[in-house]
Amino acid sequence: MSYPVPANQVETLYEIKKSKFIAFAAFANSRESAMALLDSVKQQYPDARHHCWAYVFGSPSMPTSAAMADDGEPSGTAGKPILNVLQHKDIGDIMIIVTRYFGGIKLGAGGLVRAYSAAAQQVIDELEIRQEISLEDVFVEVDFKHEQFVRHLVEQASGDIAQCDYSHCVDMHIKLPATEVAGFKAHMAPVAMSVKSSR
Repeated sequence: MSYPVPANQVETLYEIKKSKFIAFAAFANSRESAMALLDSVKQQYPDARHHCWAYVFGSPSMPTSAAMADDGEPSGTAGKPILNVLQHKDIGDIMIIVTRYFGGIKLGAGGLVRAYSAAAQQVIDELEIRQEISLEDVFVEVDFKHEQFVRHLVEQASGDIAQCDYSHCVDMHIKLPATEVAGFKAHMAPVAMSVKSSR
């Protein structure tokens, strides 16, 4: 299974009635990585009144987590519109932060909703997208003489060897694109002492 995710970090500026909305979008796949992005934006614009945000983790069709924050704006006028924009886009593992500088003219609740939505929409339009492929864990035990063969198969399958332990045999923890697991297991059957996958 693969799904679109941000390929880069983008910042855009949306201005309305002298208020400035600086929107930032980037890849984030955990609350820790999302909050680290929020901290860096706060450091960049320490004098801004509001840093409102929303994120969606995992595949956009079945997100593992989604959250938002109004950061002092009236409830439902900032985080929710940003999240709404995200939920209508086919993008996963994404964090959007909209930093607001008040321009002295009140926008009202409806105006805020429109402004935060527009800022989130604008930054997404600038974003480059790549496909994120979900990897499955596969555990293999082989004789030493077969190690290079396994490494070659993993490379061909665009996988990754996460860990390799040497004892009476070679224990390998491999991460493979889900679409490659069945073929890999078939190739391993004649040489492996055991092959286990996370599913």
